[in-house]
Amino acid sequence: MTAGPRIAIDAMGGDSGPAAMLGGLARARRKEPDLHFLLFGDETRIRPELARYRGLEQALTLIHTTDFITPEEKPSQAIRRARTTSMGMAINAVKDGQADAALSGGNTGAMMAMAKLALRTMPGIDRPALAALLPTLGTHDCVMLDLGANTECDAQNLVQFAVMGAAYARTVLELSRPRVKLLNIGTEELKGTDELKEAAALLRDADYLPLRFDGFTEGDQLSRGNIDVVVTDGFSGNIALKTAEGTARFVTDLLRNAFKSSLRSKAGFALSRPALNLLKVHLDPNNHNGAVFLGLNGLVVKSHGGANAKGVANAVGVAARMVRNQTTRKIGEDLDNFRAHAFAAEAAQ
Repeated sequence: MTAGPRIAIDAMGGDSGPAAMLGGLARARRKEPDLHFLLFGDETRIRPELARYRGLEQALTLIHTTDFITPEEKPSQAIRRARTTSMGMAINAVKDGQADAALSGGNTGAMMAMAKLALRTMPGIDRPALAALLPTLGTHDCVMLDLGANTECDAQNLVQFAVMGAAYARTVLELSRPRVKLLNIGTEELKGTDELKEAAALLRDADYLPLRFDGFTEGDQLSRGNIDVVVTDGFSGNIALKTAEGTARFVTDLLRNAFKSSLRSKAGFALSRPALNLLKVHLDPNNHNGAVFLGLNGLVVKSHGGANAKGVANAVGVAARMVRNQTTRKIGEDLDNFRAHAFAAEAAQ
């Protein structure tokens, strides 16, 4: 069998630690038997979980460390322990060429700081961005970035995010020319900050890139299915994401309470169960797990801290697809193309 993607795993990150991680790796390997894992963590905690999954040990290399990053740890503290913690060692495995991608469900701020320090940003990228998939009413999910890595962004940052997000959508969603929009307070060209207006002007002129810029969108359109990539600053993106997740939980809880309110409601629940199960699957964050730090010289995937085995498996799948489709190379080619055209335009003036 041809060697597949090598993925470095922080086994100690996430709310459930090795239990969810090992379960996720086993599920992921059933789908993609050529995967190989470098597993970093406390061997005394990992071995009992590993014994539950027959054949998984042959697909991984276990590197023992008892040191790990806590959820409350500050990025500045985490950086100092990058070489001894399970998260830092997984990221450094990508830097050293031992792994093709790293995955953790741990502290997001620490993960970003260590990844940026170890892997550095790609040429043409000022700041890396955190991208994730959001469920929609369309035929596929929607890529959204930035989701919290950069609270303030200028026009160039937003354009870079658009290029990276489109390359990611081409890989994960298998779209040849993704539809890209900027998140704004209105769809009219005159609305929004100067940074948004400038970014929109730059993207309108970039018709040579493998993306289709469709202007602005408002927050209520994110789930409609008419956008492939939504671009925004990390402050707005994080608020939009958390609001969407809270709304999904609100609707789910509202329906649950409504169906418990009377005998007639309970009878209605029995009839509606197939549709409600479909709704549950669509809104389950484990089915959309796997945020990605884009713009680094290496692939780093963030799993949700509360992800179960299914969620971890989906995050592993995201990492594997990015490796197989050479997403980092595609981003670099698109950025080179954008810079070359921008330089030519300046020279012509």
